[in-house]
Amino acid sequence: MPQPPLLFPVSCDGIAPETERPDADRLLAGDPVHTTWNLEDSAGLYCGIWKSTPGKWKVSYTEWEYIRILEGVSVLTDAQGNATTLRSGDSWIIRPGFSGTWEVLETTIKDYVIRV
Repeated sequence: MPQPPLLFPVSCDGIAPETERPDADRLLAGDPVHTTWNLEDSAGLYCGIWKSTPGKWKVSYTEWEYIRILEGVSVLTDAQGNATTLRSGDSWIIRPGFSGTWEVLETTIKDYVIRV
């Protein structure tokens, strides 16, 4: 099996996307479609690009995630009701234990790094 390149761009080009929707028991509004281009999947480290159409669903993080919003507007609300608006150019770290809701107001594209 060929070795992957040691340096490569964070891009969807040539990557087959995975498409899914939130589980019915997590869905709160709309019909969001999530498209993910996984670029790295190695020893508990994941990296790629994620896109979602508008909707709202429950989230509960058991992993650490770095995100950078490339396009769109989303609102992440914690379990205490504190809302944070995520816009193009914003970068955030979501730590294990965060729970609440993710609402996509405008189709959102982010790149991410997840450590399990």
